[in-house]
Amino acid sequence: MTLLELCESLESTGFATAIRESAFLFPAIESMHVIALTFVVGSIWIVDLRLLGLASRSRAVSQLSREILPWTWGGFVLATITGLLLFSSIATRYYENIPFRIKMLLLVMAGLNMLLFHATTYRRVIHWDADTTPPTAARLAGGLSILFWVAIVAFGRWIGFT
Repeated sequence: MTLLELCESLESTGFATAIRESAFLFPAIESMHVIALTFVVGSIWIVDLRLLGLASRSRAVSQLSREILPWTWGGFVLATITGLLLFSSIATRYYENIPFRIKMLLLVMAGLNMLLFHATTYRRVIHWDADTTPPTAARLAGGLSILFWVAIVAFGRWIGFT
C-alpha cells in the first residue's frame, strides 16, 4: 500500500468523513489545535530564550525546564491528536500540499534538534545550569529551536491558503 493509498483509506473512515462534512467539527478541532500549538510554542520559547541568555537569567535552566516542559508536552499531545484528526479529514489534499510537507519536515528537524541537545549539551547542564549565558551549543540549540518553530507556525498557516 502506497502512502497515497493509506491517505485515501484514512480519509474514507467514518470519523474523517464526520469531521469533513460537519459545519462544527473541523473549525472546533482546528481551534483546539491552534490553542495547543500556542502552549507548545510559547513554553518552548521560554526555555529557548533562557538558553540564549535573553530571559530568566536568574533561574537555573534545569529548574525552568522542569516547570515549563510539562506544559509543552501537554500542548504537544493535544496538538498531535487534533492535527491527526484534521489531517484525516482531507488526507489526500494534505498529502499533496507542499507547505504541509515542509511543516512536517520542520517538525522532524525541531525534534532532532531537541534530541541532539538533550543527548549532548544538556547532559552536562550541571556545569552551566546557573550561568547567565549558557555555552555556545546550548545557545545554538535554542536559536535553532526558535527558527524551526517560527517556520512551523508559518508553514502551518500557509497550508490553509494553498
